Amino acid sequence: MNRFKKIIFSCLALLFIALSCSSDDEQARVETIDPPTAATLIYPENNTECNEGLIISETETDVLFKWQAATNASSYILVITDLNSGELREIKTTETEFFIRVLRATPYAWHVKSLVGGTTETAESQTWKFYNAGLPELSHPPFPAEALNPQSGASVQEGTINLQWEATDVDDDIVSYKIYFDITSPPSNEFGDSNINSLQVNVNSGNVYYWKVITTDAIGNASDSQIFEFNVN
Repeated sequence: MNRFKKIIFSCLALLFIALSCSSDDEQARVETIDPPTAATLIYPENNTECNEGLIISETETDVLFKWQAATNASSYILVITDLNSGELREIKTTETEFFIRVLRATPYAWHVKSLVGGTTETAESQTWKFYNAGLPELSHPPFPAEALNPQSGASVQEGTINLQWEATDVDDDIVSYKIYFDITSPPSNEFGDSNINSLQVNVNSGNVYYWKVITTDAIGNASDSQIFEFNVN
């Protein structure tokens, strides 16, 4: 009986050692993967007119998008948004430049996501805007305004709040903003005109408010923003 117990004990000891070694080996094989950093955009430059590219037709050009390599990144997703239609395109690539066919006489926004294999962590670059040149013209419409406060989807307290937005223009000749503000979407109540990028409004608890901005330049070119919304607690 004692001999049998010794055999059982020896087997259990060997099994424990084997399992310990296996666990140590698995831990040794686990690699720590560093997340990627954000890419630095190069071209098309921010808030400029892009007049370089391969002219395909009167309505389209092929533009070369370029950015600097990001640390630890093994691939990228180039994200391009047509600011007139809201159409978004995503292109995955392992390069740091890519030709994309885009519409002429159209404003765009773009940014780059950095990816690395073995992890779901990503990093996003800044978002830049540019106006893709059309046929020769003397003036360009402003870029659609973007909400600064409240940001779309935010919640605010009842009372007086300050609507704030940002708009840019290749020609730098924005002269006015027209604000539509309502509890219905799309907002139809023209709340007022402003030559600055802010406006005070009163809001009531329990409502959802919708607003948009029409930006106009010195010769009458205008652009509509998307419809922004916020809740009042």
